[in-house]
Order: sequence, then structure tokens, then C-alpha cells
Amino acid sequence: MSSLSVLKSSALKSIVISQCGRLLIALALSFSYFLWPNVQAQTQAIDATPDGLIQAIVNDVMTIVKTDKEIQAGNINRVITLVDQKIMPFANLQRTTQLAMGRNWSKATPEQQNQIAIEFKLLLIRTYAGALTQIKDQTVQYRPFKAAPEDTDVVVRTQVLNKGEPIQIDYRLEKTPNGWRVYDINVLGAWLIEAYRNQFNNQISQNGIDGLIKFLQERNRQLSKAK
Repeated sequence: MSSLSVLKSSALKSIVISQCGRLLIALALSFSYFLWPNVQAQTQAIDATPDGLIQAIVNDVMTIVKTDKEIQAGNINRVITLVDQKIMPFANLQRTTQLAMGRNWSKATPEQQNQIAIEFKLLLIRTYAGALTQIKDQTVQYRPFKAAPEDTDVVVRTQVLNKGEPIQIDYRLEKTPNGWRVYDINVLGAWLIEAYRNQFNNQISQNGIDGLIKFLQERNRQLSKAK
């Protein structure tokens, strides 16, 4: 594939994510049980099957967001706090960051790896949390799920029904000692890790590891100032 084709493909995927998929990625990052009312329910969520976990989470998220007046009014700070405290602990963003870095991950020092992971987490929260306020009349269909008992890495496939064509959104999960964790998302054929890997590689090739850190920090500053 020519470099021009790669750039076009990368640009197309970025458009898909930023335009068609913003709402859906926000939902996809809701890989926790922040709406579960007690510890017992939280334990059940951790031990759930991958598809059962995703279904319970997404259904609860959509129900609460649709009825939360502050979120519907566009209170981004409320959403950001909610995502940071209740959602991110149950998504494996360390692995997401490592895969997004690709071969460059091993070139970074532990301190740099930690900085990148922190900034990447903030970037995801600030980029997509606001899309939760857009949830109105959407519904989600869950595709048939099959996995062997010994599987530790699976994909749960869904589609969101809104006005127009259904929007495909898939969740990639891994089984950890603490339960299933989501580490990648596919929206309309564009995987989150792949899209960010292109950006990360470009930044590192031009400015090095520290250049990527500065890029993420600057992007987070810009998003924090956005209304």
C-alpha cells in the first residue's frame, strides 16, 4: 500500500471515530459497573461472561444518562468525574496504551511509559466523555456471542440503532485475575488502538518519545479549555 493510501486510510478512520463514533466510543469506554448499587452487584459484574457484562453495563449506562438531568444539560465535568472514578478502573488502559505504542513501547523508559499512559487516559476521557450527553433515543442490539471456556481474549459485537444505518461497535476484552477488562474498541471497522498507533508513531518518528508526551499534554490542555 502506498504512503498516500495509508494516509488516506488513517484520515478516514479518524473521521469515522471523531464524527460517527464519538457517542459510541464514549459508551464503549463505559467498561465498568459504575451504575451497580452495591458491592455484591460489583462482584457479579466482574465474574460475568463477557457478553453479559457488556450488555449489563451498556444498558445501565444508557438508562442513567438518559435520565440524569445534569448530564443531559451538558455538564461535562460531571461526566468526566464519573468516567474517571467509575469507568476507567475497569478498562485495561495500560494494555491499550502499550498496544497503541507498538514497538516504541519498549523504547520508552518506565517513567515515560507512565507519563504516556496518564496522558492517554486523560485524552480519551476528555475527547469522548462529552458524547455521553448526546444519548437520546439510541438502542443497542447484541450480536450472538460464542466463546470457549478456555478463551481469554474475545470480541463482543453489537450495533447501535439510531436514525439511519445501524452503527457497528465491537468490544475486545481480555480475561484477567480481576475479571474481564476491555482494551480495544471497533467502530465501523476502525479499531481504537490502530487509529491511535498511527498518530503515536508519527509523533515519535518526528519528535521522539518526549515529543509524544508533549503532544498529548498539549492536546489535553486544549481539550480542558474547550467549552
